Amino acid sequence: QVQLVESGGGSVQAGGSLRLSCAKSGYGYRIYCMGWFRQAPGKEREVVALINNDGTTIYADSVKGRFTISRDNAKNSLYLQMNSLKPEDTAMYYCAARGGNCYAWLYGMDYWGKGTLVTVSS
Repeated sequence: QVQLVESGGGSVQAGGSLRLSCAKSGYGYRIYCMGWFRQAPGKEREVVALINNDGTTIYADSVKGRFTISRDNAKNSLYLQMNSLKPEDTAMYYCAARGGNCYAWLYGMDYWGKGTLVTVSS
């Protein structure tokens, strides 16, 4: 079983930066794709960014040029550097993982963390 634990959320003013981290633990299942999703109050969960084991990435149009996803497989960790934050980035951010390629994320992610809250004030 794989466990994912997010950290790094908080409150920041518009234009500021935050760095989210996700620690992966557990064995017995090969993880190829990891990513970040978010859900704002009253809205559906949406993809933010995904990264494959080979380093290929996918970004939502709304965060391109502002957010950077990265992973350190040696440390079993996933990161999301968020710059130029906007009030509309306010949401609960979730770390997720799947055994298959990120390009098939619509078929579902296999594991989810419990989330970390990001609040951006204007």
